[in-house]
Amino acid sequence: MDQYQYLAVMAACVVLTLPLELVLGARVWRDPRRLVRALAPCLVFLVWDLWATAAGTWGFNSRYTVGITFPGGMVVEEVAFFVVVPVCAVLTLEAVRNVGATLAARTGRA
Repeated sequence: MDQYQYLAVMAACVVLTLPLELVLGARVWRDPRRLVRALAPCLVFLVWDLWATAAGTWGFNSRYTVGITFPGGMVVEEVAFFVVVPVCAVLTLEAVRNVGATLAARTGRA
């Protein structure tokens, strides 16, 4: 079961922030441009991570990964991290902005 822990945490992040899209109207998943802007900077870090992994600077314990690796030794869990965390962060940011705007409009502080 240890090999599923990392993916379980990534799945939990998605599941816990999905209501922000559906209930609070974050509109991140429905706006591809916003997703691209959130993920584009992560591409730099993903390439850097891939380079460091391929160079042997660091690696991943097979006990905690499902065994799916990309060329250079990058594991699927690491790629998931670079997608899930920025998306969850933008979802949270947009949900907070929407709630703040709603509260400001209701109190006349818009």
